[in-house]
Amino acid sequence: MAAEEHTEFDSSTASRKVFDPVKHDSVADAVVHQIEVLIVSGVLRGGQKLPSERELADDMAVSRPKIREAIKSLANRELLEVRHGDGTFVASLAGPTISPRIVELFSRHPEVFHDYLEFRRELEAFAASAAAQRATPADGDILRRRLDDMHNQHEKPDVTLEAELDVAFHLSIADASHNAMLVHMMTSIYELMARGIFYNREYLTGELDSNVRAALLEQHTAIADAIFRQDPVAAAAAAEAHLDFVATRMRDGDNRKVRASHARKRLMLLDARRSNKPAAASQPKY
Repeated sequence: MAAEEHTEFDSSTASRKVFDPVKHDSVADAVVHQIEVLIVSGVLRGGQKLPSERELADDMAVSRPKIREAIKSLANRELLEVRHGDGTFVASLAGPTISPRIVELFSRHPEVFHDYLEFRRELEAFAASAAAQRATPADGDILRRRLDDMHNQHEKPDVTLEAELDVAFHLSIADASHNAMLVHMMTSIYELMARGIFYNREYLTGELDSNVRAALLEQHTAIADAIFRQDPVAAAAAAEAHLDFVATRMRDGDNRKVRASHARKRLMLLDARRSNKPAAASQPKY
C-alpha cells in the first residue's frame, strides 16, 4: 500500500462528515481554509478524490459557485488537482520532501537502510509517545482496527498484504500524534517502505519465518497497548524496541547474504580448479 492513500472518497453521508457547514462572512475563503486544515492535518491525503461540487456544497451549506471558487484557489496553490471528467484530487505533497532522484539513489545503495532505521527509530518513538498523550477515541478506534487487521492476517501469510498493513498501522500512530509536521514527514518515509526502497518484509522475516512474524506482531501489539493505556514512556520504549529488532534482524540478514556470497564464490573457484586438473591428479592425497 502506498504511504499516500490513492483512494476515491466515499460519498456516503457518514464519510463526508469531515466537512462542516461554513458560517464565515467570506464564504469561499472559509471553504479554502477548511480544506487546507484537512490537508495539513493529514485527514485528506495526496491522491484522495474529493466529493463532487454538489456534495461539498450540501455538506458545507454554501453555493456551488463558492465551492468552484474555492477549488480554483486551491488548485492555483497546487494543493488540489482538477482532472476534467474525473474529479478533484488532493495534490501529492510528499514528492518535494524526498525527491525521485534521491529515492533512486537510495535504491542503488541499500547500506543507507541502517541510517534510515536510525532516523525512523527516533520519529517512531516520538510519534508513539505523542499518540499516547493526544489520541482521541476515534484515533483509538482506527488503531484497534489496524491492529485487528494485522492479527487476522497473521494466520494467512502474505508478504505483500502484511507490508501494506504494517505501513497502515504505523501511519495511524503518526496520525494520532496530531503533529502535522510529523504526519507529512512520516508519510514520505512510509512511501519509501511501500515502494520497497527501505522495506522488504520477506527478507526481514526470513521468507515468512513464523517466529519472526510472531515477534513482529507482538511488538506492534505492545506499541498499541501502551498508546491505549495512555503511557507515553512505555509507548516510546515499545517503538524503539521494535525498530531495534528490525535493525538487528536486517543486519543479520545482510551478514548471512554476504557469507552466502563468499561461500558460493569459494565453491565456484574450487570447482573451476578441479575441472582444470587431470582426472588422476584430482584425487586428494592422504
